[in-house]
Amino acid sequence: MAETFSGVMAFSFMALMIWIGAILRKNVSFLQESLLRASIIGGIIGFFLISLDFSFSQTGENFVGFAFHFFTLSFMSLALTGSRQKEAHNNNGTRKGTGALWLSVGWTVSLAMQGLVGLLCVSLYNFFAQQTLSPSLGVLVTHGFTQGPGQAIAMASIWESQFYINNAISFGLVYASIGFIVAFIVGIPVAKWALRKGINENKNARLSKNFLTGFYERDNRPISGFQITHSSNVDNLVYHLGLLGFAYLATNMMLVQVQEAVAGYILLGLPVEVLFSHNLFFVHGLIVCLLIRTLINYFKLDYLVDEDTQKHITSSSVDLMIVATLMSIQITFLWNFMLPIMLICSSVVVATAILCFGFGRMLPRLGIERSIALFGCCTGSTGSGLLLLRVVDPDLSTSVSRELAYFNVLIIFLSIHILMFVAPLTPSLELIKLVAIYGLTVVFGGALFWRLSSHT
Repeated sequence: MAETFSGVMAFSFMALMIWIGAILRKNVSFLQESLLRASIIGGIIGFFLISLDFSFSQTGENFVGFAFHFFTLSFMSLALTGSRQKEAHNNNGTRKGTGALWLSVGWTVSLAMQGLVGLLCVSLYNFFAQQTLSPSLGVLVTHGFTQGPGQAIAMASIWESQFYINNAISFGLVYASIGFIVAFIVGIPVAKWALRKGINENKNARLSKNFLTGFYERDNRPISGFQITHSSNVDNLVYHLGLLGFAYLATNMMLVQVQEAVAGYILLGLPVEVLFSHNLFFVHGLIVCLLIRTLINYFKLDYLVDEDTQKHITSSSVDLMIVATLMSIQITFLWNFMLPIMLICSSVVVATAILCFGFGRMLPRLGIERSIALFGCCTGSTGSGLLLLRVVDPDLSTSVSRELAYFNVLIIFLSIHILMFVAPLTPSLELIKLVAIYGLTVVFGGALFWRLSSHT
């Protein structure tokens, strides 16, 4: 049975690092002030333990698969989550839709802009360096920052296997890791500045002790979720995991069938089945889960799914994804490519901050709330954006948190031309075509972003 312990030990190490990160956040003041998630703190500690070979025989390669699958699970679980908030008409009713559109258009512009910035940085680096890099490795930064580790690994896997782009997966993991850290290193000071200036709408906002330490007091623990199943039958958590498991299996079955159906067809010199490969499981899984959730609502079976329990599954998947991503980084790789990585990431951070906060200043209302949430989403994930939002709007009294829910669906449609058709084929496209597609997305998306900023 000894050979069966490998995956369990890797998972146990991930969970231990998150636990250590949570305890450190509870007791160390500067970590409380940084508001870094326990998964980021634990992931950084785990990275150094692995580098120093104090990791119970675990290596970085052991966590790459976990980063990919927990990213996929987090988004699929998010799509399965319903909402109890059914606001018909309120003061923000007309603004909520345009607010979600503003966030979605901004994210799409960021997706294209970061790719162009990364491409420019690699071109600049190659001009001076003796060892040149593939331009695709510059474009990959947008999948690590704006989309996260799952998509970075997915695209990098296709590029490595189909186009022989060396070190693509390692670059993707580093980009995603830096993105998560940047979301808080930059976002938290901006949020605290907004609180000091009083430019946020929620004037009761303050950083409570619970928020800082990441733990509730003994007598102040909230009740979360409803028990859908009776314990005599099945545990509530396992029941909800079963629904997610069904969606995962259904997505896998669909991909296998489609791959067989399109086998032999070629698009732009590449097999069409690549677009339906398991590396793009995230996109197809999200669509399957949206369909399942639609059917649940249509047949009025939503009483069989608890929103809070599903949210816990989503959040847990995000934490496990983050810690796995950080611990997947190879110290030798990071050292060998430190210069281009820092050039690319620092440039992307500056450009993204200018985009999010520059256009956010134009908004007639909720400017800081929307811009800081967008910055978190464009450097980490929707979870990062929501956590940054809670600094300036702790009780989520503004409409922005609900706008983020619509945002997760809208971005799929607004960016589908890049995510489904351009990104998987990036190394095979001529640079002039790639720049044209990303550039036009920035120009037309930016024009719409500008328009929305004045009327949202």
